[in-house]
Amino acid sequence: MKILITGNMGYVGPCLVRHLRNRYPDAVLVGLDMGYFANCLTAETMLPECRVDLQFFSDMRHLPAESLKDVDAVVHLAAISNDPMGNTFEDVTYDINFHSSVELARQAKAAGAKAFVYASSCSMYGSAEDSARDENSPLNPLTAYAKSKVSSEIGLKPLSDDAFKITSLRFSTACGMSERLRLDLVLNDFVAGAVASKKITILSDGSPWRPLININDMARAIDWALFREPANGGNFLAVNVGSDEWNYQVKDLAEAVAKVIPEVEISINADAQPDKRSYRVNFDLFKTLAPDHQPQVDVITTVKALKHGLETMGFKDSNFRQSRFMRLRVLTDLRDTGLLNDRLEWTHKIKKQGGF
Repeated sequence: MKILITGNMGYVGPCLVRHLRNRYPDAVLVGLDMGYFANCLTAETMLPECRVDLQFFSDMRHLPAESLKDVDAVVHLAAISNDPMGNTFEDVTYDINFHSSVELARQAKAAGAKAFVYASSCSMYGSAEDSARDENSPLNPLTAYAKSKVSSEIGLKPLSDDAFKITSLRFSTACGMSERLRLDLVLNDFVAGAVASKKITILSDGSPWRPLININDMARAIDWALFREPANGGNFLAVNVGSDEWNYQVKDLAEAVAKVIPEVEISINADAQPDKRSYRVNFDLFKTLAPDHQPQVDVITTVKALKHGLETMGFKDSNFRQSRFMRLRVLTDLRDTGLLNDRLEWTHKIKKQGGF
């Protein structure tokens, strides 16, 4: 089994690679990543990419043909990965998240791959507070990121057939400790604030709903999607991934963190403009199709692991929202220093240094 993992040098990628390496020690794991966040490492003792057999440093918009050679399956994580980045780099978001995703699937199918797993998002439901949304509910994407995920699913579906299984995993909001930590995710943000300054600052009024999933459970869901039989969901499957019990209001997440980390002050912005990105999600279909791959890591366990990980790093940055653990900050710094252009392509300066 040879598996190509795009975006393996991001937040979820190292966890997924570790999971697949442990589960399938004889598999050939191939990574492909642009390398934007290569230096955003936590206090790890080894480079996560040591777990792959081959690493490509490549732009999704210009795939090297050899990256798909003899590949049996593709896990597509690579994306401009959140709303702030999507809003700042809107055209690039559509190009990378949508056009390049469909083209990758087309090329993978032509190269003989049998399975394609796409990391989609529950954010495509947008504003959905009245009832929990299932896979048949209307989509209401509010941001460039969410719209790109909807467009990708539409573009991917016609490529599926009896010989090419496509699974679009509509993930809940990710959380948890990673070798390449992100703090621009709601629960991670709250734990970072609690550890660094004993303060949790909620930028909204705390009322929006979010479903959550730990990245270790994301890896388990991807494992299931790689090897599911087409009879279990069809040649093309779009499925919500998470747990009904882990639909939380933002203010309740802050309270959960305060239970683990005592003497924390919670600040809510009561005057904030309403956050329309509020949705609850129904996960019955995933529970039916993947009963042995249901989420196992709850919010309290996740908070404890994040606290331990941050403390191990010696994390004390109360201004972390301006740090390298915020993905938009990394991209804008790379662009402002001339290492990336406005299309988020590495410039000739990198090439002259022999980087990519």
